[in-house]
Amino acid sequence: MQVHAEIFSWFQVPEDVKELLIVASHNWENPLKAENCINQALAKTGDNIDVLVAAYRYFYYKNNYPMALQITVKIRDIIRESEKLPDNWEQLKLILILRKEEPKIRLFLTAYAASGLVSAKLGEIEQAKEISTQVKEIDDKNEFGSALLLDILTRENEL
Repeated sequence: MQVHAEIFSWFQVPEDVKELLIVASHNWENPLKAENCINQALAKTGDNIDVLVAAYRYFYYKNNYPMALQITVKIRDIIRESEKLPDNWEQLKLILILRKEEPKIRLFLTAYAASGLVSAKLGEIEQAKEISTQVKEIDDKNEFGSALLLDILTRENEL
């Protein structure tokens, strides 16, 4: 198969990693091969955010929610460390509100909201509610979908 990694010039990873991700996408219907390529790309790049986001998407859409959740946590941890974000929610909330338009903070919020969705899919409803509630406190424009997820998770059973 001819792979043209140069079409992803904006993707800041080595060409061989781009090729692995392209081969994975071309082998969507062959999960063993595709997942092998994704895992090789992750092994070669470690904490590269672009590759982690690509891997999250792959695992989420392949319904491998434990791996998708693991990757959202890794993305959050990387950003938390690079941006020196506190662990305490009340302190973190203030920083997120002030900086929510910054790309890294938006990615942090996106990953956090995604972890709420994936937690719900894994049956961890209380965890999903907590995450969705917290993201909703920051998300005044409802850009991250947490308000909808929270509504679904807290809605009374409709007969």
